Amino acid sequence: MLNLFKIKGQKKEETANTNGRPPKKQSPGELRLHKDIAELNLPKKTRVTFPNGKDNLMNIEVSLRPDEGYYVGGIFVFTFEVPHAYPHEPPKVKCKTKVYHPNIDLEGNVCLNILREDWKPVLNINTIIYGLNLLFMQPNDEDPLNHDAAVVLRDDPQKFQRNVQTAMSGGYVDKVYFPRCK
Repeated sequence: MLNLFKIKGQKKEETANTNGRPPKKQSPGELRLHKDIAELNLPKKTRVTFPNGKDNLMNIEVSLRPDEGYYVGGIFVFTFEVPHAYPHEPPKVKCKTKVYHPNIDLEGNVCLNILREDWKPVLNINTIIYGLNLLFMQPNDEDPLNHDAAVVLRDDPQKFQRNVQTAMSGGYVDKVYFPRCK
């Protein structure tokens, strides 16, 4: 009997903490996302923010600053839209920074196998962030979204390096303007 009163007291306290409304029930995806965020182990110079506030973790913004490879010194911002079916469905990831990259097209779509056919529910937000970081350290010319950049990377790595530097500094590559991202 005593436990019943204790539970009722906890319910009243929870209701009081939510301004008289019953607490919002979280989907399994939201619960898993809370766990994933609590366990984040980010690469150096990586920042995670929640543009809609801490109450809406289903939209995430990730800023990467690669510290090696072609893109060293650049700042690249990605948005993650996490579906309610997470982790059974992967987040939708877009690059907000216009970048000259074989695996990211000019609309910000990202070609990363774990976001498509290789997604498994055991993967998490941390895995995706490390995968994105790896794309900047080791761009892949074999599975491109930007075919022109992939051809240059494969056939002329020095020209690819120059194109990346031009794009990151704010300039034109093949008649396409890239805003500064340093």
